[in-house]
Amino acid sequence: MLGDKLRFRFAKTGTLRLLSHHDLMRCAERMLRRAALPFKSTAGFHPGPRIVFAQSLPLGVAGLDEVVEIEFLKELDADETLSVLRSQAPDGLTFTRVAVVPLKATAVPRRIAYRLEVPHDRVEVVAARCAELLAEPKVWVERLKPNPKRLNIRPYLRNMSVAACGLAQSLEFDLWVTGTGTARADELMKLLNVSDLID
Repeated sequence: MLGDKLRFRFAKTGTLRLLSHHDLMRCAERMLRRAALPFKSTAGFHPGPRIVFAQSLPLGVAGLDEVVEIEFLKELDADETLSVLRSQAPDGLTFTRVAVVPLKATAVPRRIAYRLEVPHDRVEVVAARCAELLAEPKVWVERLKPNPKRLNIRPYLRNMSVAACGLAQSLEFDLWVTGTGTARADELMKLLNVSDLID
């Protein structure tokens, strides 16, 4: 299928999870240049490729189903373009599928899901705390940026649970993303007393 705006799904794993969002954008630009793909550029003094990531990943978090949209100067075959990008991607960056989208369309994330392995000796306590938070009508957190405020994040919590993931047990957050924002994984980990698991 031909299109001049393509939406790619990709995974960022392994040591590449330590790549910042800004560095990921520069990596994408280098890939496009090496692949000799005719991408559109922004206007202004510092033009760059017209690349839009639906959501930026927190540093250190692996992404398994991320979205990026790229605009091109002419219609390209989506499958061929996917194949070319795959050939230029570094280890840890895997393009999984592609779709043609209208030029005026923009990907808007509606949900974010996080998964974190939990030691067996803490599963019961963490699962119970998840149930407690979901039963609360309001869940308050303190945010310092951009301005200090107290925020109820309960409307953003779709589900939280501990589930089997292979031989391990994993804490899973399923969060709504809305026009007013979303909950943050670090906030929930603090509320569940599992921040140390990141270490």
